[in-house]
Amino acid sequence: MFWFGLYMVTLNWGERYTDAGTASLVVGVGPVLAAILAAVVLKEGMPAKLLAGLVVAFGGTAIVGFASHQGESTVGGVALCLLAAAGYAVGMVSQKPVLRHATALQATTFGCAVGAIACLPFAGQLVDDVATAPASATWSVVYLGLLPTALAFYTWAYALSRTPAGVLGATTYVVPVIVIGLSWLLLDEVPAMLALAGGALCLAGIGVTRLRSGKGN
Repeated sequence: MFWFGLYMVTLNWGERYTDAGTASLVVGVGPVLAAILAAVVLKEGMPAKLLAGLVVAFGGTAIVGFASHQGESTVGGVALCLLAAAGYAVGMVSQKPVLRHATALQATTFGCAVGAIACLPFAGQLVDDVATAPASATWSVVYLGLLPTALAFYTWAYALSRTPAGVLGATTYVVPVIVIGLSWLLLDEVPAMLALAGGALCLAGIGVTRLRSGKGN
């Protein structure tokens, strides 16, 4: 419900009413919320290096968002993106204990099925949209469902079963860096120096969360 229903729907809905920079900034709150929930609910604690890394990485995301800010954003759009961030946090923390009893493939498969059931109220609109949309748009949605959703969430679940939720959540701050690189490579969109600086901060923050602590660790 939270991963494949609430998060997916509110993120796409919110991005219709916010520019890309603002959306990435607001959704970037998700890993911070996940780390807090993991510390409280899963008793993972909040190590200083994790907290410091989250702060640095979120700062980098904020800079990237500011550098890519274009157009206007509505209050409703921002609220939907914030709701998506909350859905991300709750979904990830809830999935962690499930993976003690199910494989990553099982958790992802059932998650997709439950998300599909939760989205059934949109089925009528889907039929109408498919009937009128160009084939390229339909195949693009199929691609989004198979790779960035099914495959990505499977590999995520696999990693989550072997990594603390708070630490793994922090790694999602590498996404703005990948987006900058792919936009530069595939779309010939030369990033601003501010965006590059923000990307470097994201990587630095992730590096901080991965620092080893204690002798022999």
